[in-house]
Amino acid sequence: MAETKRKILLTYALPYANGSIHLGHMLGFIKTDIWSRYQKLRGNECHFVCADDAHGTPIMLSAQKMGISPEEMIADVQKEHEQDFSDFGIDFDNYHTTHSEENRELASSIYLKLKENGHIKVKTISQLFDPDKSMFLPDRFVKGTCPKCKSDDQYGDNCDACGATYSPTELINPKSAVSGATPIMKDSEHYFFDLPAFEGMLKEWVHSGSLQSEMANKLNEWFGQGLQQWDISRDDPYFGFEIPEAPGKYFYVWLDAPIGYMGSFKNLCDKRDDLNFDEFWDKDSKAEVYHFIGKDIMYFHSLFWPALLDGSGYRQPTNVYTHGFVTVNGSKMSKSKGTFIKARTYLEHLQPEYLRYYYAAKLSSRIDDLDLNLEDFAQRVNSDLVGKLVNLASRTAGFIKKRFDGKLATISDMSLITQALEKKDTIAECYEGREFGKGMREIMALADVANAYVAEQAPWQLVKDDEKLPQAHQVCSIALNMFRILATYLKPVLPKLASDVEAFMNTELLWSNLDADFSQHEINAFKPMMQRVDMDKVEAMVANSKENLEATQEPEAAKTTSPLDHDPISETINFDDFAKLDLRIARIAKAEHVEKANKLLKLQLDLGGETKQVFAGIKSAYAPEALEGKLTVMVANLEPRKMRFGMSEGMVLAAGPGGKDLWILEPHDGAQPGMRVK
Repeated sequence: MAETKRKILLTYALPYANGSIHLGHMLGFIKTDIWSRYQKLRGNECHFVCADDAHGTPIMLSAQKMGISPEEMIADVQKEHEQDFSDFGIDFDNYHTTHSEENRELASSIYLKLKENGHIKVKTISQLFDPDKSMFLPDRFVKGTCPKCKSDDQYGDNCDACGATYSPTELINPKSAVSGATPIMKDSEHYFFDLPAFEGMLKEWVHSGSLQSEMANKLNEWFGQGLQQWDISRDDPYFGFEIPEAPGKYFYVWLDAPIGYMGSFKNLCDKRDDLNFDEFWDKDSKAEVYHFIGKDIMYFHSLFWPALLDGSGYRQPTNVYTHGFVTVNGSKMSKSKGTFIKARTYLEHLQPEYLRYYYAAKLSSRIDDLDLNLEDFAQRVNSDLVGKLVNLASRTAGFIKKRFDGKLATISDMSLITQALEKKDTIAECYEGREFGKGMREIMALADVANAYVAEQAPWQLVKDDEKLPQAHQVCSIALNMFRILATYLKPVLPKLASDVEAFMNTELLWSNLDADFSQHEINAFKPMMQRVDMDKVEAMVANSKENLEATQEPEAAKTTSPLDHDPISETINFDDFAKLDLRIARIAKAEHVEKANKLLKLQLDLGGETKQVFAGIKSAYAPEALEGKLTVMVANLEPRKMRFGMSEGMVLAAGPGGKDLWILEPHDGAQPGMRVK
């Protein structure tokens, strides 16, 4: 009986149209593309769509600074994004933009359905208002002096210096980050989505298997804190879609951004007669819908998005698959170190398939961060792809062309090929379950066996003896059949190499053709398929990333040679003042996001017999999962402070100017929780 083919709609998180694609972005796009290509290789109907996320205040302000319209800016960025994706082999069925008529119509219709069903609430709220720019200011667009520690140049919701949280109205000497004007208070009517009304549905959906267990557990914590109504409106001026029947009000970017998945697919359906939009999005749809995302946006995709869909009569996603972040050489991507690498900078130095394979070799279905260790990257690519895979063909293909009329032999001993084919289902399960790293290990183990066989048989010696030519023909034919099978297994990961193999082997690499008989099959001349990774090129890429940073800095910033230039040493204190500080080693037992706090993480610090709760302004630099289990240093005798989100009982020590450039102090091995730091 013929196997039933699946209908799949697949998306990856929309990149923001306010900057270039970097290697952190590429992790998710490569992961999703591999899964999409695998589904198509198996003959399933799979449609991979995405779009640029093109709305919001930052885009409006960036365009103003550039002296162009937002439409011009997002069109230029989309062109750049699409070229980067194409050059990395990301095979979208459609790439669109959220600034489209399809998205406008869908966002408006979904909103009107929510309103009709009683899920939209209207409230009057007070906000800071820029009188010069005539615009309301979100928290991050207000700066001033922290009301707690009196540090200057702090954002309107949280202090980077002391970690305190507050409302923008509590800032001392607040200034608009847009114009520098002193903001005033002004009332405005806003529209809210009634998220708490969907708590029962969301709990059922979260525990239906639609999320990884780690994500389901995190959502349980958020349910425990209570869901809040979600402000989905912004005031004019704002670059986005105007809300129907609400002049001067615009959809908040996070409302129309996920609808962009639907908009991109609708755009694809309108181009093709064989695709039906409703067949994938109707409440009773039997198709599969998957969203691949980074862990930083899981709240929107696992709470707001399924609730919006349910409230407006659409189906929920089949699964939302979340992945971790990219670190480089064990640390966060850093502009100063040259490890914040743009996709285009990488492509100027290295082949895209190197990165596709390295990411695949380290990816699992879990949400762990992935470290791009540049030395390991070069070694693994050189060993696996050049030394094992391509070498299998390069050391045997010439004999077939020169000594055997370019035709493969009828193989008498199928044991090695059978061994490779027996791994077909295991490798398929690895792809389907997103256990790509395990799959790559299975494939390379087969490559090791094949290379050991060739080395043992030594066809280069056999061809010297006419009586042993049939044996040499067998060895080389077995090796090239193994090469074909391995290249088919790797086709979702290495599409360019697969294309080269198809040209060389004179056949299409098909999953359904893995066990085909290639007796007397004629091959073409072998051409080099992949060069070794040169560490000089890797180092040049890193150096070029630093140069790109320096080229974009203002002249004054380029002159800065030391942190002391902009943060001088404080006034002298005496020893007694210092002795009052009780600094202790603490283990971060638990770290979690703080709802509605843009910069805070809530930490539970184990002092070896006592636990203290601390709110730290390090969210921009660390994911909670990356902190748990680490040792750090805390001020243990700081007077507890009541904050908006709870009691903070100390302070962790960190270095750096703030934002992403922030590093908590970590003691050497041997330090124990509770030890005093002297």
